[in-house]
This record gives sequence, C-alpha cells and structure tokens, in this order.
Amino acid sequence: MPTLSVHVPSNGSSQELTGCYWYRNEPPLIQPLNQNQMRLFIGLNLPKRERRRIQRAIQILREEDFPVRWIDPANLHITMKFFGEVSNEQVESIEAAMSQVASQTKVFSIILGGFGAFPSIRSPSLIWLGIGASPELRCLKQDLEWAFAECGFKSEMREFHPHITLARVKKKGDAGMFRGLDKLLVDLDFNGELKVDRINLIRSQLSKNGARYSVVSGAKLASA
Repeated sequence: MPTLSVHVPSNGSSQELTGCYWYRNEPPLIQPLNQNQMRLFIGLNLPKRERRRIQRAIQILREEDFPVRWIDPANLHITMKFFGEVSNEQVESIEAAMSQVASQTKVFSIILGGFGAFPSIRSPSLIWLGIGASPELRCLKQDLEWAFAECGFKSEMREFHPHITLARVKKKGDAGMFRGLDKLLVDLDFNGELKVDRINLIRSQLSKNGARYSVVSGAKLASA
C-alpha cells in the first residue's frame, strides 16, 4: 500500500511542507480540556455509488467465515484527523480551522485500489481498501495537522497511511483463523476514483454493533 509520510521537521526546515498553507514554525502543543462530550474526527465521505461498487467488489470476501465485523457501507470513509473525546467548547474552533483549511485547498481527486490488512494479513486488526499516493491529500493532511495544533490539539507524528476501513477483527485469535485471506485480497479487483471537494467533522458514537457516524458539519474545498 502506498505510504504518505507526514513529518514535522525539528531543524526548522520547510522542505517537507513546502506549498502547504498552514506551514508555520512548530506551535506549542496543548492537550485538550478534559470535558469530554463528543468523539470526533475529520473525514472524507464516499458517495453512495462508490460505496456500492466497493461492496460488490468485496462480496466474495464477506462470504468467508472470518471473525470480523464488517463496516456498514454507509459508514465507509477516509479518516484525516482523529480527535477522540472533545468538549463542546472546542467544536467551534475545530470547525473554524477546518473551514479555513478547506478554503485554501483546491478540489482534487484520489485513486482507490488495492486491499490489505493492519498490522499484518496473518494477524490483522482490520482490513482496508487502499488509497493511491497523492501529493494533494498529503498536503491537506499536513495543513489540517498544523491548523488543529493551533487550536491546542497534538499533531500526529506517525506516518500517514490513508485507507478505507472495511472490517474490524472481533477478537484476537490464532493466526490460522485468517488462512487464505492473503490470496483472497490479492484476487479482489477494484479501481475507483474519489473527487475530494469537501471535508467533514464527524461524530462517532460507539455501540455493541460498532461505531455509528453522523456529520456534525462540513466545509467545501475551493473551486479549481
């Protein structure tokens, strides 16, 4: 799967973030206030037509008896920034930062394709559909990190592995439980394209049947 690296230079170099609107000298990092009311993240939603195409492509995989919980097609998305629990007081600043980044980012498209699992196919925690390497997506991720750092949220320092989660493993077990998964994933055939013209602030509500998502607000990207 292509890897998009998100790196904050420690030596003041701007090489990694050149051309990104929110590039600054590293701001002080402040932990969010401990008044938690909503579990939130920034995400890219998929249109219904693309979600249906994905479902058809993975149908043969869903028919296998793997111990996973399949994500409801309506919930398929790409996570750009996960906040966790945040207070109502923080939502306004999150929305303002999201809107400003969106207004400085032109509409672009990304390629969907390739299947895999984290952390490994033999002992997975989740199964995913991959996202092709995209400088625009990488820059959007960096801009969001810097914008939310200015709101007091800690920047994500790990490599950015954009993906669409298709299934989560119900419980850890013997590696033999996923025998044959590697071949099935290789044999799956799917190629798609997603027009990124909007970013959303999404609420995640946990339940026994998995998370339920609802859009809190959204911001349109600038026209080309």
